[in-house]
Amino acid sequence: MVGFKASSLIWVCLSLVLVNWVSGNSEGDALYALRRSLNDPDNVLQSWDPNLVSPCTWFHITCNGDDHVTRIDLGNSNLSGHLVPELGTLEHLQYLELYMNNIHGSIPCELGNLKNLISLDLYNNNISGRIPPELGNLQSLVFLRLNDNQLTGRIPKELSKISSLKVIDVSNNKLCGPIPTSGPFEHIPLENFENNPRLEGPELVGLASYDTNCV
Repeated sequence: MVGFKASSLIWVCLSLVLVNWVSGNSEGDALYALRRSLNDPDNVLQSWDPNLVSPCTWFHITCNGDDHVTRIDLGNSNLSGHLVPELGTLEHLQYLELYMNNIHGSIPCELGNLKNLISLDLYNNNISGRIPPELGNLQSLVFLRLNDNQLTGRIPKELSKISSLKVIDVSNNKLCGPIPTSGPFEHIPLENFENNPRLEGPELVGLASYDTNCV
């Protein structure tokens, strides 16, 4: 019986190690997909070695006590390229900091899966396309800074459902349509929406839409 209990304990320990290994490896795969999509002339991603089991030893990556990735800090790193949908698998991620680079392409809708995300900072890049309405699923989000890009289309009303959101900045883009006024938008200064020539001012609740050409 003692031998059986010891064997069971060993199996449990091995199972826990295996779970952590698989988790760390999948997070590393997602981050390495990002590395492959980026041009890195200053070699800031040189330590991102896909042969390591866990990415927690990589520069610009922070993990929690369970070795899950919680931060990506690559602001002002002279990177270009595009974002990848694999980032949406980093379910423990809290901070995605990619500001002040030359990232282009669209914002993957898969970022809406990052349920623990607190800060999404993509400002001062060359990102185009729409703001994904899926970002409205980020119920832990506090900071959303997308200013100084090439974003088009509407500001998704889904963002108004994020009660935790304190900072929204979408200035200096090519957005159109009305500015939402409910939820967190009640307290966002209008300067955070400026220099979007086709934005048509705060939404007039209860009246007919006047953004007929916003696509």
